[in-house]
Amino acid sequence: MIELAYFTREDFGTLMGWIPNEAFMIQWAGSTFTFPLHVHQLEQYIKGANQPISDTFVYKAIDQQTGQIMGHLSLQIDRRNDSARIGKVLIGEESARGKGMGLRLIEAAAELAFCTFKLHRVSLGVFDFNHAAISCYERAGFQREGLLRDVRKCGEEYWSLLEMSLLEEEWKRRM
Repeated sequence: MIELAYFTREDFGTLMGWIPNEAFMIQWAGSTFTFPLHVHQLEQYIKGANQPISDTFVYKAIDQQTGQIMGHLSLQIDRRNDSARIGKVLIGEESARGKGMGLRLIEAAAELAFCTFKLHRVSLGVFDFNHAAISCYERAGFQREGLLRDVRKCGEEYWSLLEMSLLEEEWKRRM
């Protein structure tokens, strides 16, 4: 099981240690940060987050069996439209990869969105070459919506972003 807990300053070092290079950071966070990731960027990232009236919630993922922080994600809430966007999804702890932790992390985020925040829709974006993540999101019930072609530049390459979403009734059917 995965427990989501608020990401705090005490977690900065762990997250920074998971980001080895610029390409990895772009894949993880798009253009939100510049490499190398540093404390000032993370302070801005969590500024105003995780408060009852916030629209941004930033979480660390804790493996309940070991108590180890193994991942990260954010949830951007659009209260007017009862929707959220999952972002910055990362299973940072390499020993946790390939063991279903990503699926558990996404399922925990969906449960938070639909049960705690009472939302109708959750969306996310994933680069089209990240087949493992796409498969994970599909196993969690997310549907493909469309492709944004060549939306991000990394070095001399352009990356396309697959948009996906999950609706409340689809999530309920899976329960």
